[in-house]
Amino acid sequence: MTDADPLEEIEFLARSANRIEVLAALVEEPQTRQSLADSVGVSQPTLGRILRDLTKRKWVRADGDQYRVTATGELVATGITDLRERLATETKLRDVIEWIPTDTVDVGLHHFADARITTPSQTRPNAPIKRMLELLSETDHALLLSHAFNEQKLQLIRDRSVEGKLTTRGVFAEDAIEAIEATADLRELLADIVASEAAEIRVVSTDIPVAIEVTDSRTHLLLRNDEGIVRASLDTDDETVRAWAERLHEKYWSIGTPLSVDDIGD
Repeated sequence: MTDADPLEEIEFLARSANRIEVLAALVEEPQTRQSLADSVGVSQPTLGRILRDLTKRKWVRADGDQYRVTATGELVATGITDLRERLATETKLRDVIEWIPTDTVDVGLHHFADARITTPSQTRPNAPIKRMLELLSETDHALLLSHAFNEQKLQLIRDRSVEGKLTTRGVFAEDAIEAIEATADLRELLADIVASEAAEIRVVSTDIPVAIEVTDSRTHLLLRNDEGIVRASLDTDDETVRAWAERLHEKYWSIGTPLSVDDIGD
């Protein structure tokens, strides 16, 4: 009976990405040595050593001129591939995770594996905001939820709503609307949005923990620190993230108070 140390087996695989690639390739389909060497990109001597090691562990077996993964080999391959993908996601999110309200974003972080991350830089300090505006400028429909209302976003929604190019259902914090009402030109933009047939705005007095927008193709999260400063944004086409965002929007939409032109102060 084999009494291998699982950590040693993990180390065995981690020391060589080629071992993982060979296992993953054989999970897809049986292959000859030549096809394996071509698909993984290793020399025949290197492949020979890998196959001997994997065969010794009974993860791979020879079948005529082909090699096949065994049931235990598939178990290992699936697990190590999943671990590698999770670590790749963790590495990607590491610098922004502190600003993701994980108690609110109740979907597995692996759903952000393919997310586009946008962060400010010295040359593009407003990059996350610009990404948000880019997505809004490309969509026909949008669900919006936020505790703030950026001036550029306000102008864009106003222009596209009045032109009939954007249908919007937005929920905003009471403080955000009051801040807009305090400035005449912003107040006018908001009034135009509310007056248009393409937009519906509701207001909530409760805290909104994360700013989201759901467009035709992407779900966008604007990430802020405790001081309210935008530190990054995430956007993804993942359907699970989209479903979560739609549920969160509906939660606040259901308790929001519709905003009319008459409600906007002079």
